[in-house]
Amino acid sequence: MMRTLIYGSEKIEYRLSFCDRKTLGITVHPDRSTEVKAPIGSSIEKIEEKVRKRASWILKQQDHFLSFEPRNTARKYVSGESHLYLGRQYQLLIIQSNEEIVKHTGRNIEIRTNNAQYPQTLLDSWYLEKAKIWFNNIAKPLIERFKKYQEEPEKLEIRKMNNRWGSCSTKGRILLNPELIKAPKASIEYVIIHELCHLVHRDHTQAFFDLQQKEFPEWKKWKNKLELLLA
Repeated sequence: MMRTLIYGSEKIEYRLSFCDRKTLGITVHPDRSTEVKAPIGSSIEKIEEKVRKRASWILKQQDHFLSFEPRNTARKYVSGESHLYLGRQYQLLIIQSNEEIVKHTGRNIEIRTNNAQYPQTLLDSWYLEKAKIWFNNIAKPLIERFKKYQEEPEKLEIRKMNNRWGSCSTKGRILLNPELIKAPKASIEYVIIHELCHLVHRDHTQAFFDLQQKEFPEWKKWKNKLELLLA
């Protein structure tokens, strides 16, 4: 059943279910939905009391996942339009040509094509190829560093995701959103380290954040830049 808790000026909606367990469990999912599992026979009053005590944590987790959501901005893919690459703004330059190619030239990202419908497709493909190169180059030394924790990702993949910058599966496969290529290198490093920390600590516990702080002391700065730049 769905329930709502008012906490100050915030409204927390959560799905409540009862199951065979001894303690109440609260989970905030990547889509920011909240799930509460309570022992069979628990009273609604007691459940709400416990959820209220964890309300600050729930809101913090929802904010955390929000920071990993790419922002979608409508683009026209015409000359003069501004596009990001590795944290810097570049002007798009569309040139009529029999070639089908994208080049990074000075302050411009140059797209050569004779088909007005192709610029977006060509640019997306170019971003993807750049992402493959940069993500692997950035990740390689970080993966080596995390071997001291006897952890190593099974695989590093690039996959378009609607609501995440990165993810780490229970089997140790790390996925990175190609949209990250638009962010500064340090922000990309932050996302990779974040996911590598999940190899050591699966949930966002204090131990997880302590490890992230240890491995990347400036993570808050580059997390904020990621949020602001791609807002």
